[in-house]
Amino acid sequence: MNNTVNSIVTYLKGVRAEWSKINWPEKNQIIAETVFVIAIVTVFTVSVYLIDLVFKGILSLIPMK
Repeated sequence: MNNTVNSIVTYLKGVRAEWSKINWPEKNQIIAETVFVIAIVTVFTVSVYLIDLVFKGILSLIPMK
């Protein structure tokens, strides 16, 4: 039991040591990248929608029996 507790404590100390080495991005960088991702997703969404409309229009010209 004591060995398990020591292993857990050692693991958590290692996590704490590694956590302090993390280089966190600044707030401005996070905001800029978030806006960029939202813009790219919006552009692709609109593009797919427009392509869908074009194909729908083309397929509506084909006569169905």
